[in-house]
Amino acid sequence: MKKIFALLVAAGISMSAFAAPESFTSDANHTFARFEYSHFGYSLQQSRFNNTTAKIVLDRAAKTGSVEAVIDTKSVDTGSKLFDGHIQGEDFLDTGKFPTITYKSTKFNFKGDVPSTIEGNLTIKGITKPVTLTVTHFQCMDHPMMKKLACGANATATIKRTEFNAGKYAPNVGDDVTLTFSVEAIKD
Repeated sequence: MKKIFALLVAAGISMSAFAAPESFTSDANHTFARFEYSHFGYSLQQSRFNNTTAKIVLDRAAKTGSVEAVIDTKSVDTGSKLFDGHIQGEDFLDTGKFPTITYKSTKFNFKGDVPSTIEGNLTIKGITKPVTLTVTHFQCMDHPMMKKLACGANATATIKRTEFNAGKYAPNVGDDVTLTFSVEAIKD
């Protein structure tokens, strides 16, 4: 009996070692990038980008993965059309020259069976810096409406906007910007 159990365990390990990576594409209705910063210390302003896409490859058995996200900078939504134009200007996002923000992972780190941090490179206004995202929520399961495997996650990081040539009014308007990503993706 012990030999059979040992063979089953060995077979399970070897089968999981050959598990194929799964590819996912973000659901446009449930994938957003948000940003938050201090406005002269009065309040934390929260805004988002309405158009964010992501391609994700995940191998849960091997505990590896990759993500490439693209944010349309012209889709910034502050709640004010006037202020949207201000944020899109040269002092901040300069969307005429830099229509996208990108994030490309270099490494997924797991805690148990779920990603805990994602290391990668964030590019804003043509400037690329390493940024580690902390995964605050992760779930994969069959989507009840689409009848396909879906994964969702929330991740966050704090950057300094002055490092990306978007530092107008710093430090009065906070240099620290908290980025939050909400992603839901459907298996291809």
